[in-house]
Amino acid sequence: MATITLGGNPTQTSGQLPAVGSKAPEFNLVKTDLSTVSLADLAGQRVILNIFPSIDTPTCAASTRKFNEKASGLENTTVLCVARDLPFAMKRFCGAEGLDNVVPASDFKTGKFGQDYGLEITDGKLEGLHSRAVVIINEQGTVVYTQQVPEIADEPNYDTALAAL
Repeated sequence: MATITLGGNPTQTSGQLPAVGSKAPEFNLVKTDLSTVSLADLAGQRVILNIFPSIDTPTCAASTRKFNEKASGLENTTVLCVARDLPFAMKRFCGAEGLDNVVPASDFKTGKFGQDYGLEITDGKLEGLHSRAVVIINEQGTVVYTQQVPEIADEPNYDTALAAL
């Protein structure tokens, strides 16, 4: 378990993020057109997982905008913005914002992604949602960077994450 905070109040996650150097756990997430995207679908690409509780919060929206901006200049890289939100909410937000360099991906069906990546919040007001984290996976499917953001309301360290590419 990892201890993170929401407004300074401690809360727990279901585990730890995958270790740097380990094989990234496979996943199946739902895109806004209700098709699925898996890690296997992205084989041979670098993958940035921008993970957060809900697109409808200011910090989650900001991280999606920022990764969309940064992704436009990245070669052979897919940015997945992952939450438990319904695909319809993610489509609404990205459409309204004109964000087309990121792929919204929902873990709403099973929550398995949050469990497998050790970031499901297990108590408190956001129980069942994902903590804010960034995981970067290289072309071989190996985790090369992780950041579990200590305070849910804070943005991730974009520069450090992108430097890991």
